[in-house]
Formats: sequence, structure tokens, C-alpha cells
Amino acid sequence: MAKQTVPFVVEAEGTGVAQTLTALGDDPHQFRADTLPAFGGADAEPSPLSYALGALTSCHQVTGSLVAKSLGLTLGRWQLRAQGDLDPSVISTGAEGNANFDAVTVEVTLETDATPEQFARLQSETERRCPVTQLFQRSGLTFTSTWSAVPLSV
Repeated sequence: MAKQTVPFVVEAEGTGVAQTLTALGDDPHQFRADTLPAFGGADAEPSPLSYALGALTSCHQVTGSLVAKSLGLTLGRWQLRAQGDLDPSVISTGAEGNANFDAVTVEVTLETDATPEQFARLQSETERRCPVTQLFQRSGLTFTSTWSAVPLSV
């Protein structure tokens, strides 16, 4: 049986360091990117690195919701924070080294009815099944994730 794939396509155009991007699909979505002045931008839009961290938190929530459904768990509000620690010398001055984040930390606070054992399974399965988490983890950086469960709001 052939492996099924779903294509994700983004097209972009721009000048300088600013871009307008379009995520293609049945209902295309347009977004913009820029960067910080230290990297030649006007900081008028989120930077590509901010989008990467945003993709990480969003993918956690999408994948976690799918995992929770398969485990029969009820989820409420998600609160997520991602921080990437970057040495800018490689990208800005061409210094030797890796242009990747040195470390990424994700903090998740999630309303749920899960038992501690179910919550641990939710976290591990979400991180295993989340494509963006896997991109970060397999890139060689230090990846830290802390999840906290809180009771569902009534």
C-alpha cells in the first residue's frame, strides 16, 4: 500500500527582507513576514523565527486535540508559550556555527479532565505525533517541554 501524503504549499514574494506569503489550498491564506532591525528589517510583521515558534505552539494544540479525542479526554483552554534561544552571529555576521536555535522551550497549561497517567500519555503522544515538534527535536537543538494540567472551567 502506497504511503499517503498531504501537500502543504506556501508561495512567497517580496523585496528586501519583507515578504507576502500565501498558503495555498481550497481557501488560500495570506500572511506577511519581516524581521527585526538587527537583521535588516523594519519589524513591521512577525519574523520567520516567530512564525516557526508559532507553528510549534499551534501544532501542539492541533495534534493534542486529535490525541485527546482518541483517548476520550475532554480539553478546555490551551495556554502555550514557546521560546527559542538564538545566537545571531551566524545569520548576521557569517560566524562559524549553526544558524539554528540553540534551545527551544515549550510551556503548556491545559484545562482537562485527564488523570495524571492520561495527561502524561497525552503529552508524550502529542509530541511524538506533532510534525513541527519532530522538526525541532530532530534538528539537534535542546528541546524542553513542560506541561501542566488544570481543572476544566465550568
